[in-house]
Amino acid sequence: MRINARIDDGYRQKLEAIQQATDLNTTEIIKKAIDLLYEKTALTGREKNRKLLEMLAGTGHGPADGSVNYKKYVAECLDEKFGHR
Repeated sequence: MRINARIDDGYRQKLEAIQQATDLNTTEIIKKAIDLLYEKTALTGREKNRKLLEMLAGTGHGPADGSVNYKKYVAECLDEKFGHR
């Protein structure tokens, strides 16, 4: 694909500075910039899972401290069920 782009003087200066610092040509710089933006915007599996958990957060039932005191709650449930109290 061939791309034509118009940039102002500020971006031209930035492009020239990148070229001098890296010895990359304009095409290589644009490819690297696209790769960087793609990596930042494409969701990884972990990020997809995190977003799903955020959507599901607060939909469960039970005590708010259940993730911390779950052993206590399981023991209480077993005691009630089997009458060990």
